[in-house]
This record gives sequence, structure tokens and C-alpha cells, in this order.
Amino acid sequence: MAASAIQYIPRAVLSLRSIDNGRFKMVTTMNFNDQTPRLVNKVPRRLLLQFIGFSPISLNVYPLLAVQKPEMKEPDVIRTRKLASGVRIQDIVEGEGPEACEGNTVEVNYVCRRSNGYFVHSTVDQFSGESTPVVLPLNDNEIIEGLKEVLVGMKVGGKRRALIPPSLGYINENLEPIPDEFGPRRSLLSHASEPLIFEVQLLKVL
Repeated sequence: MAASAIQYIPRAVLSLRSIDNGRFKMVTTMNFNDQTPRLVNKVPRRLLLQFIGFSPISLNVYPLLAVQKPEMKEPDVIRTRKLASGVRIQDIVEGEGPEACEGNTVEVNYVCRRSNGYFVHSTVDQFSGESTPVVLPLNDNEIIEGLKEVLVGMKVGGKRRALIPPSLGYINENLEPIPDEFGPRRSLLSHASEPLIFEVQLLKVL
């Protein structure tokens, strides 16, 4: 129990004070002549702080009562595996359909970029989102070797990202996938001596 104390509390007096244009305003004055003793209880400091808006938690008085931060879930890591040929593959989406095997014909969408991320060519329009899938035979001398290695073993619905070295890329102009239009075709072949990144989605095994 907090100890009691006798304090002298001045009396507040309301009065009217004249201001310009005949207006008045209410003024509070303190009358210190009234020395009437009054018995008051001392307010504990903690309660006073709470009354004026401070809490023990905000003042770090009770750190154990502070709200704990929620645990942050670490994002799934997409692991990269390197094939013996030098192709690096990341499985982004695991498919659930039939698996593509060497000798099959497949239908795919793809995006091709340079190793620095610059866009080269895609079967998906970047603005409308409309796609024009291509049909690729998984045979030697018809498709670039690196992309064949990426597609073999994929399941329909799957998506992979791969870095293909130039020795397994467009070693000649007749290898698929190659755009029919002159501009995109020229753009793609102009980077044939560079490593290329393919992000490919397997749509069908035909």
C-alpha cells in the first residue's frame, strides 16, 4: 500500500478577462492563498507512466512479456545439377504426365536468354501472353544437343531452366529450335557463340 501524504493543493479559480472589441475569454487562475490541507495518496510511478500513455513493455521494463517475432520460413532452394556434358539444369516445376525419352517428339514452350539475362527469343509473347509452341524431335542432328539433354527425362507439365554451353548449342543453323522470322532468327544465331539460358516447359509427348 502506497504511503499517504498531506499536500497543499491550490484552488483553481475561473474568471473572465476582457479582450479587444468587447469580447471576453475564460481564464483559469490558481489561488495559492488557499492553503487548505488535503489528504492524497501518492501514485506509484508505474501507474503514472501507464496513465500518461507509456507501457512497461514499451519501456523494456518487462522484456519477457514483449511479443515475439514470428518465425520466418526460408524459401525453397532451387538446386542446380551439372551434367557430364557441362549443361547445368534447374528443375523449377516437377511434371506429373508422361516422361519424354530420346527418340520422342515433344511439344514445348521456351524462352531463350543470353547468360547475362538479356532476352533473345521466346514462343510466348511478352505482352499478350499468347504462345506458339514448337514441336521438337529428340534426335541427334535435329535439335541442339544441350536442349535435348534438358528435355529427356522431363515429365509433361514440368518446367526446367538450363545453361547450355555453345559447344552443345547452335553449332549449325539447321538445328532446332530456330525462329522462322528473319529478325528473331538472326538475333538468335548472332549469339550462337555464347552460353544460352533456356527456360522450357514440356506440354506434350507426341
